[in-house]
Amino acid sequence: MKILLVDDARSVVMVMTSRLASYGYDVVHAANGQEAVAAFASAAPDLVLMDIEMPVMNGFEATNRIRAFEATKQWAWTPVIFLTSSDTVENLVTAIEAGGDDFMSKFVPEPVLQAKMKAMSRIASLRKSLSQANQKLQDLASQDGLTGLCNRRSMDLRADQHWLEAQAFGRSYGLLMLDIDNFKKYNDHYGHQSGDDCLRQVAQAIETSVRHANDLGLTHGAFAARYGGEEFAVIVPMATPQILTKVANSIVSSVHALGIAHELNEAWGVVTISVGGALKNPAQGELVALFREADARLYQAKTRSRNCAVLGD
Repeated sequence: MKILLVDDARSVVMVMTSRLASYGYDVVHAANGQEAVAAFASAAPDLVLMDIEMPVMNGFEATNRIRAFEATKQWAWTPVIFLTSSDTVENLVTAIEAGGDDFMSKFVPEPVLQAKMKAMSRIASLRKSLSQANQKLQDLASQDGLTGLCNRRSMDLRADQHWLEAQAFGRSYGLLMLDIDNFKKYNDHYGHQSGDDCLRQVAQAIETSVRHANDLGLTHGAFAARYGGEEFAVIVPMATPQILTKVANSIVSSVHALGIAHELNEAWGVVTISVGGALKNPAQGELVALFREADARLYQAKTRSRNCAVLGD
């Protein structure tokens, strides 16, 4: 358990740190409320032991700001125990209103301190388990169950966010629409189980190409999503025509290189993918128009030869 100890009295800090460290806890120190808020944001402690009367900012105000920070970042609630030598009713009420959870004397007897810390350790463990469970739920809600890519709902949210950022900063916005060639024939011929395996492998090839472009610095924040059925989309913020072409061709080549047998994919004999792309400055129109343009070029790629990318007239 990591504990943030906030107190301006050096003697209290030395004694309390020594006692807590003897129990095996990691202790981070802040000398006043202002330092406490900054330390809380950087250290992400499991428990805060907060003095009340301190220079610069008192413990009540610091706790208020910590609770506001948690709400902004959607962090899990962190227990705050106020350290005091005067547990008056007024202080108790003020502490609870400020977001505190308990009171404890700075000179608390050893058995009481040990018992409280054991209870806080259990809470810290529960918080960690809850956080992990919430993260899994969030992943399930945002990922496509079959391919592991972003699902349609998550893609729409992220695409809108990137579009607004592009509008705000005057940046270009690239989009690729992708479709596995003759996939219905593949499903009918090889069966739906093989079709699912094919979708997973193609999705992995797309994801690898996009991640490689991000790693090389060609793209910034590009991501792939399953758009529906055998159709995928790749959002490429701040793209140039050259970069969009490079990413599209990389995906076409990567899918072809998988060498997945597809007897009914005429002229190729393996699974291939067609890509349509579009690039816009958000000031020139709406996001839906970009999707229509990319989709129209995907149709052109299909009518040409398949296994290719069309990104311009």
